[in-house]
Amino acid sequence: MVNYNDEKLNDVFQALSDPTRREIIQSLAASEMTVMNLAKPFDMSLPAISKHLKVMEKAGLVSVRKEGTYRYYYLNPQAMENAHEWLMDLRKFWTAQVFNLEQFLENQSKED
Repeated sequence: MVNYNDEKLNDVFQALSDPTRREIIQSLAASEMTVMNLAKPFDMSLPAISKHLKVMEKAGLVSVRKEGTYRYYYLNPQAMENAHEWLMDLRKFWTAQVFNLEQFLENQSKED
């Protein structure tokens, strides 16, 4: 298995566990955005959106670029890539387990 930084991986999954944050990620997948633009579809305050962004920034999911008085948020794909690799490793494990179970059941039915 790949060597993962457990704390960072925990932060990524914790950040992704919130539906608002997942929606923000989908918005940022289209283009970088300001907090004001990110907040438009939500019925919450700018400070609440900022708190979500801080959690996502801590997890490494988003980064910020300052231009004048504006802060533009954008996705950082590396954090998502690490989570994806972790999930793919698990998928390989479970695929092998299912294959072994199929082989076992096939052998059992031949013996019967």
